Amino acid sequence: MVMMDVPTKVVYERPAVLDPRVTHYCPGCTHGVAHRLVGEVLEEMGEVGNTIGVASVGCSVFAYNYFNVDFVEAAHGRAPAMATGIKRLLPERTVFTYQGDGDLASIGMGEIVGAASRGELLTVIFINNTNYGMTGGQMAPTTLPGQVTTSSPTGRDVTRQGHPIQTSELLATLEGAAYVVRRSLHNVREVRRAKKAIRTAFEVQKKGLGFSLVELLSTCPTNWGLSAAEAREWVEERMLPYFPLGDYKISPAVAELDL
Repeated sequence: MVMMDVPTKVVYERPAVLDPRVTHYCPGCTHGVAHRLVGEVLEEMGEVGNTIGVASVGCSVFAYNYFNVDFVEAAHGRAPAMATGIKRLLPERTVFTYQGDGDLASIGMGEIVGAASRGELLTVIFINNTNYGMTGGQMAPTTLPGQVTTSSPTGRDVTRQGHPIQTSELLATLEGAAYVVRRSLHNVREVRRAKKAIRTAFEVQKKGLGFSLVELLSTCPTNWGLSAAEAREWVEERMLPYFPLGDYKISPAVAELDL
C-alpha cells in the first residue's frame, strides 16, 4: 500500500493575543470561547497593542493571565468605574471590561448603570451563567425561577427572592447606551453571531458612539451538575426562554455602520 502525502489545511489557530497556557476554567465552561472571540476581534482590528482590559471578581478574575494586552484588576463590581477612569485619562486606547453576572448584575449594578447612562466609551463583555460560579454556585441576580443552586436548594422562589434581572433589557432603556445585545455560546451558529456582535461593540467604542455591551449566555456544567453536552442543551431549553437573544439597543448612529 502506497502512502501519499495529503496536504493539510489549518482551519483554526490560537489567536496570538491569547497566552498559550491551560486556563483555570472547568471543562465545558464557555469562558474560553468568549476569550477566543475577544482575542480574534482585537487582532483583526489591529488593536492588540492599544487595548486595556479590566478584569472583574469571579470566575474571570484571572483573565489578565490569558490576554497578552495591558490589564488591570478591579474590586468586586467596580470594573466599569475603573474602566471609565482609564478611558477618560487615555481616550485613544480601546478599553473593555470582562464581567460575570454575579459581579456586574449584583454588587456592580450601580456601576454598570452609571457607565451606561453617562454614555462612557467602553465595551463590556458580560458573561451570564445564572450563578456565582467561582464561590460554589450560589443564587445570582440572573438565576432562573425554580433553578436549584447551593443557596436555593429548593429552587429560586420569585415570591421571596424576586425575579431574575434581565440586564440587557434594563440597560437598553438608558440614553447613553448605544449598542446593547444578547448572544449565546451554546452552538456554532450562535458563537459566530457572538463574534460579530463583539466586533460591532468595539467599533462603536472606536468611533465614539457611546456605551456598548454584549451579553453572552454561557454554560456552567460544574455548578449546574451537568455534562458539557447537557449544559449546552440547558442553555437552549431553559435560558433562552427567559433571556431571549436579540438586539436590545442599536442607536441610529450604530445602525449606519457598515460592518
